[in-house]
Order: sequence, then C-alpha cells, then structure tokens
Amino acid sequence: MRLPIYLIDAFTDTVFGGNPAAVVPLTTWLSDEHMQKIAQENNQAETAFFVANPDGTQHIRWFTPLVEVNLCGHATLAAAHVLFNTNAITGNEIIFNSRSGKLVAKKNQHGLQLDFPLDYFLESEAPDKLIKGLRTEPKEIYIGREDYLCVFDYEEKIKRITPDFAILGELKSRGVIVTAKGNDVDYVCRFFAPAFGINEDQATGSIQTTLTNYWSKKLNKKSLTGIQLSQRVGKFFTELQGDRVLISGQTKTYLTGEIEI
Repeated sequence: MRLPIYLIDAFTDTVFGGNPAAVVPLTTWLSDEHMQKIAQENNQAETAFFVANPDGTQHIRWFTPLVEVNLCGHATLAAAHVLFNTNAITGNEIIFNSRSGKLVAKKNQHGLQLDFPLDYFLESEAPDKLIKGLRTEPKEIYIGREDYLCVFDYEEKIKRITPDFAILGELKSRGVIVTAKGNDVDYVCRFFAPAFGINEDQATGSIQTTLTNYWSKKLNKKSLTGIQLSQRVGKFFTELQGDRVLISGQTKTYLTGEIEI
C-alpha cells in the first residue's frame, strides 16, 4: 500500500523553522498499530492522519512517536496547509472532528488560523520532581487540563532553563510549559514533554490555549503575540474569544512524497 506523506513546517515563515509535522491523508483508517508505527518511523513530534467524512468535515488524529494525543496545534495547522494547498477543500474553512471536539481552520492575514477550546488552569503546589526537573523554581505554578504552567520573571530566565528530562518525564502530566513576559512580544514560552517522547517541542499550538488564557488576563488584552524560544523558534498570533482561542501562524512545505507499508 502506498500513501501520500507531507512534511510541513508550522508556525514559521521559513523552511527549517517552527515545528515540523508529518501529515498522512487517508481514504479509510489504518489500524491504530499501523498509525503508531508510521509516527514512530517518521520520528517527528507529531504525525497527523485525517479521513474525509461524508458531510465534508475531516476526522483528524495525532500521534507522537510513542502515543496518540488528545490535541495538537502544529500538526492541525500542517494538515490544513495540505488540504488547502492540494485543493482538497473548496472555500476558506476546514472543520475537523477530533478527540477534543470540533476544531476549525481558516485562512487569514497571518497565514492560517485555528479555532481551539480554551484551557482552564488552577494554582498548584510545586511537586518536587517539577522543581528538580526544571532545575529552577518558578514564580507561579498552575495545572491545566494536561500540562503544568510555570511562570517566570523575565525572558532571559526562559532561555537559560536546562531541564533534567528524565525527572520531568516522571511527572503525571503531558508536559511542562514555561513562560514569561516577552521583551519584544507579549509572552515567550518553551514546552517540555519527555513523557510523550518529546524532550523539547519546537512550536506547540495546543499550549497557546493555556498561555492565551493566562496572558490575556495578566496583560488585560484579547489579542497577543508570542514566541516559542526553541532552537527552531515558533511564532504565534492568538486571540481570546469567550471559551475559544484563535491561534494563527504561517506554514511552509518541506517534503512531499509517498510511503509504503
């Protein structure tokens, strides 16, 4: 069996920037085992698979090299890029059905825009493994739907964090977001998810649902700009709309090809 495959750099305006995601369009679902093996072989932070529904919507699923996940932003942006650029979609909107409910992708002035559910968070005490794993103590700590949110005083602290990934991987969470007010943007961030096979993610769309909620309250503004201070750098434009977050960014095609299984 031959399947099309694309490698798309998401949340960047240049190839080799942002976060690469593999995208595999399907006509019918493969077994979970096969999709997991493809994701492992791709060895990207996420591989997105989607199948068109009879009503014109798309059913999307995401796999890291280790597990299937509930929500992924950059791979959804990459899937939307593929659908728009292969003319598989007529019009300006794509509706995805997923484990996290209805997700919408549109074209806009920043490239592509995702409509995702807002993440709520609560103040949390610091588990020993969180502090030991980060090797530094945050100013504030919260727990969201799946991740810890750790707030620091200023941007330089975010750049200097050198985690112990083995310890962070023992936390009972998907991952750890670290963030601070930015020097030239509203906020900066990094994201560590060793328990899911990703020591440091490059540009993470899903964590913007937490960060936008936090920084919109902190800065008293609905529209925000953010940068993920990874090696490849991710750029985000976000907007709070009730219980939804609009997350925008650009995409670039790196690879188009086929796989055989």
